[in-house]
Amino acid sequence: MTPAPPVGGADEAGAWDGRWEQALRELELDVAAAERLLAAAHLPDVDEVTARRWRPPAGLGPLPAPLRERAQALLDHQLDLARRAAEAMTLARRQLAAADALRTRPAAVPVFVDTQA
Repeated sequence: MTPAPPVGGADEAGAWDGRWEQALRELELDVAAAERLLAAAHLPDVDEVTARRWRPPAGLGPLPAPLRERAQALLDHQLDLARRAAEAMTLARRQLAAADALRTRPAAVPVFVDTQA
């Protein structure tokens, strides 16, 4: 069963669709930015990630039926991006472990401690 648009006529239904289209457009831009970061192998800092976190607008209501396919495609894209990000993290951990295994001696450890600082 598809939810009906808010009661109030065609103008309100058009505004409802417009709010959803804008919300999906913003989310698509965020997903595209995340994909660019992954492709560039760039590790953003925590502030950059939290600044980009998408939040749905308040009072958006149910998804209009005509936008269902677009929203589903966006969800599929997000899930694929999350999978690829997890794979990239796993690969990075493996590379770090391999680099550590190639060390001929342990990492340098400080011998003196400055107590006057």
